[in-house]
Amino acid sequence: MSYNAPIKDMLFTLSHVANLPEIMETERFAELDMELAEALLEQSAEFNRDVIAPLNQVGDTQGIQFESGAVTTAPGWKQGYTQWADGGWNGISAPEQWGGAGLPLMLGTATMEMLTSACMAMGLGPVLSQGAADTLMEHASPELAAEYLEKLISGEWTATMNITEPQAGSDLSGIRTKAEPQDDGSYRIFGQKIFITYGEHDMTDNIIHLVLARLPDAPEGTRGLSLFLVPKMLSDGLANDVQCGGVEEKLGLHGSPTCTMLFGENGGAIGWLVGKENQGLKCMFTMMNRARLATGLQGVAIAERAWQQSLDYAQQRKQGTDPATGEKCAIITHPDVQRMLLTMRSLTAASRGLAYYAAGMIDQVESGNGDEYGARANLLTPIVKAWCSEIGFEVASIGIQVHGGYGFVEETGAAQHLRDIRIASIYEGTNAIQAIDLINRKVRMTAGEPVEALLNEWRDDLAHLQACDNADLSVLSEAYQESLGNLEQATQWVLVAERAMPELLSVANDYLQLFGNVAGHAMLIKAAVAADKLRESDPEYAAKWASLAVFYTRQIATKNVGYLKTVLQGSGALGMAGLVI
Repeated sequence: MSYNAPIKDMLFTLSHVANLPEIMETERFAELDMELAEALLEQSAEFNRDVIAPLNQVGDTQGIQFESGAVTTAPGWKQGYTQWADGGWNGISAPEQWGGAGLPLMLGTATMEMLTSACMAMGLGPVLSQGAADTLMEHASPELAAEYLEKLISGEWTATMNITEPQAGSDLSGIRTKAEPQDDGSYRIFGQKIFITYGEHDMTDNIIHLVLARLPDAPEGTRGLSLFLVPKMLSDGLANDVQCGGVEEKLGLHGSPTCTMLFGENGGAIGWLVGKENQGLKCMFTMMNRARLATGLQGVAIAERAWQQSLDYAQQRKQGTDPATGEKCAIITHPDVQRMLLTMRSLTAASRGLAYYAAGMIDQVESGNGDEYGARANLLTPIVKAWCSEIGFEVASIGIQVHGGYGFVEETGAAQHLRDIRIASIYEGTNAIQAIDLINRKVRMTAGEPVEALLNEWRDDLAHLQACDNADLSVLSEAYQESLGNLEQATQWVLVAERAMPELLSVANDYLQLFGNVAGHAMLIKAAVAADKLRESDPEYAAKWASLAVFYTRQIATKNVGYLKTVLQGSGALGMAGLVI
C-alpha cells in the first residue's frame, strides 16, 4: 500500500503537544497561522504520497549502481529529489536570509517526517544537507557562507558528514585524516572516510563534504580535530581530488549510497577551515545534534508507515472465526492483533509527540524565549535519538508479526521497514553512546536542573488530568503520577555525587529507556487532556486520544517499574560478567 500522511494527528500534535500556537505569537513567526501551517502540511502530504512514496520499493529492489567511482541512483530517484528541492522543501526552517522559508523547526520536522515515511532512503540526504547548513551558519567564515549556504539550503547541492574511518568508529580520537595548510589559506586534505551517506551520487552537480581532519601540529585525541569544507567540484568548475572508492552492500536503505571516500589520492583535496583550528568536534556537533534529532524522527516515520500498512492488512486478511458470531473474520477482530495494533499506534503517537516537542524547545530558543529551553532541548536530544529509533524498530517488528508469514517474505514490503530502520540505533552515535551522554553530560553536569524543569511542566499536566471531568482520563492520574515519580527517583540515584562511573554506565541504557517511556507517557497525557476539550465538537477524535493514553498507561508505562528497579540495583548483575563472558 502507499503512504498517506496523518495530517490531522500531526497538526493536533504540533498545536497541543509542541505548542506551535505559542511560537506563532512571537515576533519572529508573527506572520504564520494555523491555516498556513495546515496548507503547508497538505501540500507536503500530497507530494510525498504521489512522487516520493512510489520510489520506496524501487530504491529497495533496484538500489544503486557503482562503476568507475560513479554512483547512479535508482530509476526516478534523481527526478524525485529534484522535484522535492524545487518545491522548496529542503529550506522550510532555514532563515530567509539564505533563501529558506524561515518557518519554525516544528513544521520542518513534520514535513521531514512525511519525506522519511514515504522513503527513508531518500530522506537521508536532506538531513545531512540541512545539518551542514546549520553548521556553516554557526561556524563558517562569511566568505564560505556566502559561497555555499544558499545552494545547500535550496537543495541544489547536497552535503555529507565525514567522520568515521576504518580504525575510528565511535572513538574519534583515532582519526588519522590529515590537513596541510597552503599559502593561499586553503588546506590539502589526505585520508579515507567510510560509511559516508550520499558521499557520491548523480542527483546534484556538487556535493559538499564536511571532513574532520588533523593539522600537522594538532594535539592528540579529539582535542586535535579540525573541520574542513571539501567540495566535490571547485568554483572554477574543476573536479576536486575527492573520489568514491566503493559502496557498501547493506541490510537496508538500498536506495541510499553508503560510500568509502578517498581524499587526496592525486596531490591533495582542496578544503577550507570551518570554525577555529582544533575545534572541529565542537563545530561538527552542530551537525550531529541536528542529525540525531532527525534519526529519532526516522523512528517515528517508519513506525507510522509500518502501522498504516499493518492496519490495512489486518482489516483485509481473513483468518479464524469471530467468537461472537462463529463466522470467518478479518484478523483485526482477534484480541491479540488488536493489542499489537494498539501498541504500534500508541508508541507512534508518543514518539511523534516527543520529536515535535523537542523541536518546539529549539523554536522557543530561536524565538528568544529563554535559555532554559535550550537546556531542555539538549537534554531531550539523546532521548529522541535513542528512544524514538528503538520505537521505530519495535513497531516495524510488530508489523511483521501482524502480517504473519507474509511479513517475513519481501512481497508485502513489511520487512523493508524493519531492514531500513535497523541502522537508526547505530549511526549518529549508537544508542548506548546516547545513554552515556544523557547520564554524564545532560543530567549530572547540569545537576539535573533540566530534568526537574521538565518534571515540573509534566506535573502541571498531571493537575489538569486530575481536574478532568472525563472519568476515563482522570482515573489515569495515579498511574501517571507514578511514572513521574519513577523518573524522579531514578534521576536522584544518578545524581549521587559519589556514584562510581562503571555503576552509572552499566544502567545508562535502562535510565534512558525509562526517561523515554515517561516522556512518551507525558506526550500522550498532554494530547488526551487537550483532545478532551473536543468531546462535543469531535467526540470520535477525542475518544481516540483518550484510548491511546489509556492503553499506553496500562500496557507501556507499566514497564517503568522494571527499568527503575534495574537502575536502583546498579551494576550488581555485571559482577558475574567475568564468569560468563
